[in-house]
Amino acid sequence: MYTRRIFPIKGVIRWTRRHIFLFLLMATVPVFLFDILRWKWLHVPWLPLGVLGTAVAFIVSFKNNASYDRLWEARKIWGGIVNASRSWTIMVKDFITNEHAKNNKSDEGLQEVKRELVHRHVAWLTALRYQMRKDKPWEMHLKNSKSNSEFRATQYTVCEDTIPIEEAISPYIPKHEIDEVFAKGNQASQLLGIQSRRLGELMNDGLIEDFRHMEMMSMLTEFYTLQGKSERIKNFPYPRQFATLNYVFVWIFILLVPFGIMEGFEVIGNRVIEHLETNPAYFEFTQNLQLFIGKHFVWFSIPFSALVSWVFHTMEAIGENTENPFEGGPNDVPITDLSRGIEIDIRQLIDDDDIPEPYKWQNDIVM
Repeated sequence: MYTRRIFPIKGVIRWTRRHIFLFLLMATVPVFLFDILRWKWLHVPWLPLGVLGTAVAFIVSFKNNASYDRLWEARKIWGGIVNASRSWTIMVKDFITNEHAKNNKSDEGLQEVKRELVHRHVAWLTALRYQMRKDKPWEMHLKNSKSNSEFRATQYTVCEDTIPIEEAISPYIPKHEIDEVFAKGNQASQLLGIQSRRLGELMNDGLIEDFRHMEMMSMLTEFYTLQGKSERIKNFPYPRQFATLNYVFVWIFILLVPFGIMEGFEVIGNRVIEHLETNPAYFEFTQNLQLFIGKHFVWFSIPFSALVSWVFHTMEAIGENTENPFEGGPNDVPITDLSRGIEIDIRQLIDDDDIPEPYKWQNDIVM
C-alpha cells in the first residue's frame, strides 16, 4: 500500500503517541531523583553521550538508506511489470493473425484468443501480488506492535487478506487451469508455464509465426525475471543482525539521554540564580518566581529529552516500517492498485468488455 498524501504531523504524533508518553515518563524519573531527592551524582557527562549519539545517528541513517533502497527497488520492479505488460499486450494484439494460419479463424475467434492470453496475464498479476502479500515472520504487522495493529485494523483493509486467491483468479482462467495451477506451490510460475504452452499451440496452428513466437517467449522470460526479483525482496529480509543491533543501540541512547541533559539545564538554572543575586528584580513576586524557576530549571530538560528520544526512535521506526515493501503497510508499494491499473490498461488495449473500476482509497491510503 502507499499513502498518497503528505503525511501530517498529527498522524505522526498519533502513530507514536505511546512512545511520546513513555519518553516523557523516562525523562521525569531521573529529574525527580536528581532535583527532589537531591541525587546530584545521577548524571552522565554529555561528551561521551554525544559521541554515542553521533554513532547511533550514523547507524540509523545506514538502516534507513538500506530500507529505502529495498522499497525503491520494489517500486522499480513493479514499474517494469507495468511496462512489460503493455508490451506483451501489444504483441498479443498485433502478432496473432491469420497470415500463416493453417485454418483461418474468424475475427471473433482471434479476439477470443487474444482475450484468453491477456486474461491469463491478469491472473498471473493476481497470483503474484497474492504471493507478495503472504505473511512472513519478520514483517512489521506480525510483530508485537499495538500501534501498527490498531492502525491497520481501523484505517484500511488489505483485500488479499479478505478475498481468497481462488476467488480472485477464477474470473480470468477456466476451471481446468485453476485445478492445474493450484496443484503446484508457485501459482504465478505455473500460469506463465501455461502461457508458454499456449503460445506453442498457437505457433503450431500458424496463428503466430516463428519470429513472433520467439519475441513473445522473451516477454515471458522477462516476466519470470521480474517475478524472481520481487520474490527476492519478499523472501529475504533486511539482515536481522543489523536491524536488531540498531534497535538496541537506539534504546541505549534513549535511556541515557535524560541523564546527560539534566546537568546542562541545572547549569542554566544556576546562572539564573547568580544573575538575580547580582541584579535583584524590582518586584518581590517576580524575584521569588525567577528564583524558583532557577532552582528547578532542570525540569525543563524533560520535554527536550523526550524530543531527542522521539526523533531517534521515530527515525528507527521509519526504517523498520520501510524494509518490507510488500507486507501490506500504509507506505508500501501499492501492488494491488498497480495490478488493477495494469488490468484496466491492457484490457482496454484489446477492446475488452466489462473493464473493472480502479480501487478506491481508504482514508487516503491506496493498496
